Amino acid sequence: MKNLIQDFTKEELSEKIKPSFRAKQIYQWIYKKYVNSFEEMKNLPKSLKAELEENYILNPLKIVKIEQSIDGSKKYLFSCLDGLTMEAVLLPMKKEQIDEDGKVTKEAKFTICISSQIGCKIGCSFCLTAKGGFSRNLSAGEIVSQVLEIKKDNNIPENKRVNLVFMGMGEPLDNLDNVIKAVKIFNDIDGLAIGTRRQTISTSGLSHQIKKLGEANLGVLLAISLHAVDDKLREELMPINKAYNIESVINAVKQFPIDQRKKVLFEYLVMKDVNNDIKSAKKLVKLLSGIKAKVNLIYFNPYPNSPYQRPSEKSMLEFKEYLNKHGVICTIRQSKGLDISAACGQLKEKEIL
Repeated sequence: MKNLIQDFTKEELSEKIKPSFRAKQIYQWIYKKYVNSFEEMKNLPKSLKAELEENYILNPLKIVKIEQSIDGSKKYLFSCLDGLTMEAVLLPMKKEQIDEDGKVTKEAKFTICISSQIGCKIGCSFCLTAKGGFSRNLSAGEIVSQVLEIKKDNNIPENKRVNLVFMGMGEPLDNLDNVIKAVKIFNDIDGLAIGTRRQTISTSGLSHQIKKLGEANLGVLLAISLHAVDDKLREELMPINKAYNIESVINAVKQFPIDQRKKVLFEYLVMKDVNNDIKSAKKLVKLLSGIKAKVNLIYFNPYPNSPYQRPSEKSMLEFKEYLNKHGVICTIRQSKGLDISAACGQLKEKEIL
């Protein structure tokens, strides 16, 4: 049975392929030169190419569909080798700027939102991904290949760094081993060379797994999907809160190793007449006391038959201003890809027509 070559760290590959220095060459062909076949790896001997062809798979994902938003965001529907599908999103954060002489004065900046599972077990009431149920975890190589395919498709050069957010389909900490391995593969200097400080892992609050992630000491940024300030509402929105209540999540966060220059991001999805009142803002300030925190307010992104509504801009600004005045850094995330259902909580693999 063939193995997916992107499932292996460079060190693992060097143990399987001899002489071991070939692993570095293979890594560079895959992640820096974006080859689509082993035959294209010109500096490898024919015998090794034949060995790779016999034992490994190089292209685990196929782009089935690309939808582009008016804001430039692109949503990718990928098909895996077993026919199951999942989505990832390319988010343009800053446009390239060119002066009158044609010289690039500021480079374009991109964030790629990647999936860690096909479907999701968590079952948040506001999230469209959960409606499709859970199929399986993605392997480390399938996680990595999302970024590789998106970089290829957009001609993003190998030396152009991107930011990664594990905020696509699935709960990253429910697939922790493969996510940790993917982080290491992303970070490899002979691979995509995406530093761990450019990688953010978002979780709905699996307290024991937050602890394990912290013990791995990867240097990644942590984002907590909080969305409520009391257990009653959070259990309604996120059934996982019955197992991992707010107190357990906050305690786990306080033990998480974080770079002194960074903060833990708390994502707060704002829904009209549900959690957008000033009383909730007051509770949130108290809850985050003693934590190097930044709050990201997110507009609820509507989808058909949802019981929730998008809040007004006025209520969002009032909530933000209250937090800022009381010592909590707070920003409002402008939803990207809303018109193509690529915004937060809208990812759901669609039937291929």
